Amino acid sequence: MNFSSKLLEDAVNEFSKLPGVGQKTALRLVLHLLNKEQEEVNQFGNTFIKLKQQIKHCSTCHNISDYAVCEICTSIKRDKETICVVEDTRDVMAIENTGQYFGVYHVLGGLISPMDGVGPSDLFIDGLVARMAVGGIKEVILALSPNMEGDTTLFYLYKRLKEFNVPVTTIARGIAFGGELEYTDEITLGRSIVTRVPYETAMMK
Repeated sequence: MNFSSKLLEDAVNEFSKLPGVGQKTALRLVLHLLNKEQEEVNQFGNTFIKLKQQIKHCSTCHNISDYAVCEICTSIKRDKETICVVEDTRDVMAIENTGQYFGVYHVLGGLISPMDGVGPSDLFIDGLVARMAVGGIKEVILALSPNMEGDTTLFYLYKRLKEFNVPVTTIARGIAFGGELEYTDEITLGRSIVTRVPYETAMMK
């Protein structure tokens, strides 16, 4: 793609680094911003600078938050005896949108993937084990995407949590293998949470 300006080219290249954004889309976005008032462009840029500088991760569940401990973990309306384990913040948002879950979360920050060099020590698994060790947990729901990495992580977590003698369940497989939780429609995901099954039962299917 030929550009009439090096500044324009640099801006397009930066937008092209975003997932799912090709050069044509990036160019359209950059030109759109160029047509905006200076104040609007400044606000756009400052929003992301502020986000990067001030965003926090909950010290309890590792979800993205404005505070040291997120609003879900501090809410008196949430069931603190049930922990739903997810891959990342996008899955928290997807499950919250179903309106079918009222416990708390634990965000792993990824999935075990030997092919990508991601092992258990790269995830927030020790934090989950520490929460279990404190006691008071009556169920752990493993809500991970039904793919190879998700199943590998499920099996590892089940082995780590077995010693606590707490029911470990997994979401029902209304979601096709290879799918991602964040892209699953709210009705299907909600039913999968409500109709969750013991992990041992899921393994035998």
